[in-house]
Amino acid sequence: MLGLLLTSCKSKKAVLKGSPGEVVKPQAFIADKYAALMNVNSTDISNGRLYNFIDMWYGTPYKFGGQNRDGVDCSGLVQLLEQEVYGVSLPRMTGQQINSIKRKYEEQLQEGDLVFFDFDGKKFSHVGVYLQNGYIVHASTRKGVMVVRLRDPAMYRYFSRAGSIVGTADVAMNDE
Repeated sequence: MLGLLLTSCKSKKAVLKGSPGEVVKPQAFIADKYAALMNVNSTDISNGRLYNFIDMWYGTPYKFGGQNRDGVDCSGLVQLLEQEVYGVSLPRMTGQQINSIKRKYEEQLQEGDLVFFDFDGKKFSHVGVYLQNGYIVHASTRKGVMVVRLRDPAMYRYFSRAGSIVGTADVAMNDE
């Protein structure tokens, strides 16, 4: 069923409407597609700018240092998403983005929060954005931009830290 839904939506085009930071109602096909993917009601998909952004980038291949639809890396995707969807400026590198959050427990995460992972024994080497119902969007090195469960065993064992983006005045207090 989900495969059919994802295939049937490909012919329609997602469009970012409104201004960054403005929440707009999603197109019905976008709401239906991501509701099915994340096992929520389509009415729970309320941020049309976020899900349209994800839909436009979905499947873009991973490319270290990339920041366009020919290829994007994790921190580039997060930087673009936060800027275009929420109007928030973030540093380009994951190691710098970690200093832009106020830590939260996993059960406190809200849409738009950042989630960090320690891959290959490197602290904060990967980043994604929390969506809802335990799902995140990230740029996978193997599959490109995709939506996955945070608690997917392949991801969760590397989960390191998460939090909401804070202003620069708060960042210094967040250092540990």
